[in-house]
Amino acid sequence: MDKQKFAFDKTNFILLAIGMAVVIIGFLLMTGPSSTEGYFEPDIFSVRRIKVAPAVCFFGFIFMIYGIVRKPKLTKE
Repeated sequence: MDKQKFAFDKTNFILLAIGMAVVIIGFLLMTGPSSTEGYFEPDIFSVRRIKVAPAVCFFGFIFMIYGIVRKPKLTKE
């Protein structure tokens, strides 16, 4: 039985999954209590929500791009 040639191999899919998990973690870091009309929540300007979470998401997206661009190794038959 012939193996089909795919653009991605197993390693590419693993890299994509790791990148997606890092992006999801970044979005979870952005969550928190919100301000209402009657109460101001100063946590909306915390370092975690303003600087850390977007940086984590950015690195997750870069990791996913690497997972897409990475060329699978050729195997000899």
